[in-house]
Amino acid sequence: MPLILTLIGILTLVVLVAFVRLDTFISFVIVSLGIGLASGMDVVAVGKSIQTGIGGTLGELVLIIGFGAMLGRLVAESGAARRITDVLIGWFGIKNIRWGLALAGFVIGIPLFYNAGFIIVVPLIFTIAASSRLPLMSVAVPMLSALSVAHGYLPPHPSPSAVAGQLNANIGQTLIYGIIVAIPAIIIAGPLFGKTLLHIKATPNRDLFNNREVPTQNLPGAGISFFVALLPVLLLTTFGPLKNAMHEPSFLKTIVTLLAEPYIGMLVSVLTAMYALGIRQGLTVKAITKDMEEAVKAVAPILLVIAGAGALKQVFGDSGTSKYIGSLLADAAIPPLLLGWGIAAFIRVCVGSATVAGLTTVGIILPLIQSQAIKPELMVLAIGSGSLMFSHINDGGFWLFKEYFNLTIGQTIRTWSLMETIVSIVGLAGVLLLNLVV
Repeated sequence: MPLILTLIGILTLVVLVAFVRLDTFISFVIVSLGIGLASGMDVVAVGKSIQTGIGGTLGELVLIIGFGAMLGRLVAESGAARRITDVLIGWFGIKNIRWGLALAGFVIGIPLFYNAGFIIVVPLIFTIAASSRLPLMSVAVPMLSALSVAHGYLPPHPSPSAVAGQLNANIGQTLIYGIIVAIPAIIIAGPLFGKTLLHIKATPNRDLFNNREVPTQNLPGAGISFFVALLPVLLLTTFGPLKNAMHEPSFLKTIVTLLAEPYIGMLVSVLTAMYALGIRQGLTVKAITKDMEEAVKAVAPILLVIAGAGALKQVFGDSGTSKYIGSLLADAAIPPLLLGWGIAAFIRVCVGSATVAGLTTVGIILPLIQSQAIKPELMVLAIGSGSLMFSHINDGGFWLFKEYFNLTIGQTIRTWSLMETIVSIVGLAGVLLLNLVV
C-alpha cells in the first residue's frame, strides 16, 4: 500500500504542476497532506510533519541560496560576467571560440542561477556569433550547456544544495566531485555537440535584451572578476579539507572551521563582491543593497519549491513510507546511483522542473542511502544529472531558449532538448566512473 500511495502522490504532483498549472509549493503541500492522511496519520500529526519538513529543509539552505542569489546579481550587474567572457574569448581566439565560451559559461554559471545567467549571456552570444560569423547555435550551445551543468550539479545552486543537505553530503566534496563530472559533460554537450548544429538557423529576439549595460571602460578588471566569481569554490574546496586536517584546538582552527561552513563562505563572497564589484566601481551601498533585494525576490519562489519538497520528504518519513520503500529498494538489482538518476530523470520528464525532480527523488531514495554504503556526494550528482534529462515543452527553460533564439519547437528539441539529454547521460557515466575510484 505505501508504494501505491507514493506512485499516486507523484502522479498527482505531476498532474497539478504540469497540467493544472497549480503553484508548485501548494501542489507539494496538497500531496504531502494527502499521502499523510491516506497513510493513517491524524491531521495534527500531518500538520506537524509538514511544518518540521519545511523548517528542517530550509534551515541553513536559505542562507546559502540567498547569498548565492546576491552574489550572482552583483557579478551580473557589475559587468564582471561580461569581462570574464571577453577575457576567455581573447585567450581562445576565433578558431577555438566554442571552448572559450564553454569555459566562460562554467565560470559564470557557478555564482549565477540559470535563468539569470541565461539572460546575461544571450546578448554576449549574439554579439560573438555576429563578429565571428559562426552559426549562432554552434556558439550558443557550448555556453548554455555549461550554465545548465552548473545549475544541475554544483552548490550553491538550489537543487544540488538542497539535495546535499537532505542526504547529509559534504558541500565542499560535492563541489569537487561535481566539477570533475562536469568537465566531460560540458565538453561533449557543448563544443563537440555544438559543432554538429551548423545547419540550424536562428535569429535572436533583440527586444528581449533588457539587462543593464555597463560601458566597456567601466567594467571591473579581469583579475577581480574571476576572483569574485570563483571565490565560493575556493572557500568551499579549501577550508573543508583544511579543517579536517587540523586536529589540535586553536584560534586558527576556530577561524578555519568557521570559514568551512558553506553559508559563511557565501557571506564572505557576497561581502567581497559588494566592495570589489560595487563600492570600488563607484556604486553606493544603497544601490548595491537594492540589487541584492531584487535577487532575493527572484529566488523566493525557488525557496518555496524546496520547502514544499521538504514537507513531502518528511511525510514520507513520518508515515513509514520511506522505511517501506527503502526495504524494497535495498533488494533491487538496480545499482543505487543508477536508480537515483532514473527516478530523477522520470520525474523531470513528467514535471519539467529540475529542482522539483531532484528534491522529490530525495524523499524516495533517502532510505537507500541510510541502508547501503553509498557516498552521498555521488548520489547528489546522480540525482542532479537525472534532473536535467530531456527538457521539453513542460519546462520553462525550453521556452526561454526557444523564444530568445526564435526557433521552432522542432529546432528547440533538436538543440536544447538533445543538449540537456547529453548532459544528463554523460553526467551519469561520470558519476558511475567516479564511484569506482573514490
